[in-house]
Amino acid sequence: MPDVKNSIKEEWNMKKNIGSWERTFRIVAGLVIISLAFLGPRSPWAYLGIVPFLTGLIGWCPPYALFGFSTCKGCK
Repeated sequence: MPDVKNSIKEEWNMKKNIGSWERTFRIVAGLVIISLAFLGPRSPWAYLGIVPFLTGLIGWCPPYALFGFSTCKGCK
């Protein structure tokens, strides 16, 4: 059976492009934004916090990859 994770990674060229400080910020910011779905204004827009949370966990940002941008030192 083919390794799906590696084939997707190769196809999208999913090399880490987010540095450690930015990953931490994205995870914390994502969790804060998601918490607004349950606390505060309780807006369904708060679920958009999943985007920075997941990009922080994965360490890869699609727009960064698209434009060739990286904040990850030593990840090249």
